[in-house]
Amino acid sequence: MLHPDRLFPSDPTQRAIARRLYSEVSALPIVSPHGHTDPSWFAKDEAFPDPAALFVKPDHYAFRMLYSQGISMESLGVPRKDGGPVETDSRKIWRLLAANWHLFRGTPTRMWLDHAFETVFGVTERLSAESADRIYDQIEACLRTPEYRPRALFERFNIEVLATTESPLDPLEHHKAIRASGWKGRVVTAFRPDPVVDPEFEGFQANVEQLGAITGENTLGWTGYLAALANRRRTFKEVGGATSTDHGHPTALTADLSRAEAEALFDKALRGTITAAEAELFRGQMLTEMAKMSLEDGLVMQIHPGSFRNHNPVVFDRFGRDKGADIPSQTEYVRALKPLLDRFGNEAKLTIILFTLDETSYSRELAPLAGHYPALRLGPSWWFHDSPEGMRRFREMVTETAGFYNTVGFNDDTRAFCSIPARHDVARRIDVAFLARLVAEHRLDEDEAAELAVDLAYRLAKNAYKL
Repeated sequence: MLHPDRLFPSDPTQRAIARRLYSEVSALPIVSPHGHTDPSWFAKDEAFPDPAALFVKPDHYAFRMLYSQGISMESLGVPRKDGGPVETDSRKIWRLLAANWHLFRGTPTRMWLDHAFETVFGVTERLSAESADRIYDQIEACLRTPEYRPRALFERFNIEVLATTESPLDPLEHHKAIRASGWKGRVVTAFRPDPVVDPEFEGFQANVEQLGAITGENTLGWTGYLAALANRRRTFKEVGGATSTDHGHPTALTADLSRAEAEALFDKALRGTITAAEAELFRGQMLTEMAKMSLEDGLVMQIHPGSFRNHNPVVFDRFGRDKGADIPSQTEYVRALKPLLDRFGNEAKLTIILFTLDETSYSRELAPLAGHYPALRLGPSWWFHDSPEGMRRFREMVTETAGFYNTVGFNDDTRAFCSIPARHDVARRIDVAFLARLVAEHRLDEDEAAELAVDLAYRLAKNAYKL
């Protein structure tokens, strides 16, 4: 199913160059610096239950497409918040995916799944209603063997390091277990403070109180609250090996308020009397506070703004967060980031990685910002734009202003473990195709392109994330 020249240029000259460049990067280790795989997989190293549990239930890319065609998430086995009934027959779920395989034509999801089916499980026929049971049986038989346990796959995928993402309220027990096990695979955490820095996050007040209970700090006061956050950051570094933080705010707004102003907003947030505009301002202040802490403790800061999360209230009420109902929205950066950059943008020891779901901002705002401020780097094409077309647009729009070395390589940002090699392979193919064009146009020598291909596939992520 997988053509060796997939995603390479159709022009013969460029295709030949791309093949040569790809040979330099195809076997490089995977550095996966940001994602949402479950650390319990590697702590417990238990067999994945079945093909549906591996490929359908945890992957919002898969079930959101099916849901868009009127297929209920209950029928796909996605757990409900209230514990209500959902389909438990994994073969039925798999057959439902197979019967609707045509929905994924031309999508990156199809590319990732085809790659995993063939390279991981040896499947050489296309998924369909007719082939569904054969492919299910083949994958299920593999999953029963030790070679398909999470740790064995981690090693087979040639993953050098993989970062998960946890809330400050997470006890990090799985990361502790991984470290205590003696296994050599490197799995680290990342600090995602949204539940305790976003006044509109469900249960914010209780979350802040829990933060205080975990750290022994008085989080009902501004000083104790900041101390508790710094405390958890240290624990994430020491216990979970964290090298980064992650912030999923609705916008990129930052603020640099006086202590009295910040404290007043915090008090309103705890009382539940804060307005939507004030909540946005508080989140902006917390980005600046987090940047200050990153300058002190060395954690790389990631900002992932621009998603209208939980857009579908019916899905949110029934299934919770991260169920395919997050929608990109227009995002402004130049003015939004100025308070933070006025204070910390010139700090070469600080690394802030900016992401966007608004591609119109690439050449107008993000590339010029990253092409100037020492503290800023551009994250790769993310989420809805983690696709061949999205990656090409990214390179075309940002390279002329920010260059390659103000970007940070690739991260897969996935919950679907078996898609990690596929996603990195797509990124490597698109990047060598882009570089091949520059070589063919005599804008870059091939030896430079070969070095750059390795940087984009491996070294930039490793260096930017301090891995």
